[in-house]
Amino acid sequence: METYDKECLQTFLENQHQLFDDPVVQTMGETSAFLEEVMAVVVNSKKEVKQYFEENGTDTSEMSIDEIINQAEVFKLEKSGRFLIVEA
Repeated sequence: METYDKECLQTFLENQHQLFDDPVVQTMGETSAFLEEVMAVVVNSKKEVKQYFEENGTDTSEMSIDEIINQAEVFKLEKSGRFLIVEA
């Protein structure tokens, strides 16, 4: 089970509109439960984002790394430089 720190929770709570038309969470507690439910993943680098998508069957061969990290499912964690991947 993934542990989501405050940066993960806050980033998703504030930016959930990039993935969903309507809000799916409204509090930090709801955000934590939602991320656990959808099994969101935290990775440490752009390379790991690409690796995640490839391991899950996405053909990234014709995509630049910037195109990959700009997918709606990818949330950049600015302070730490990590990435939160939410597939829902």
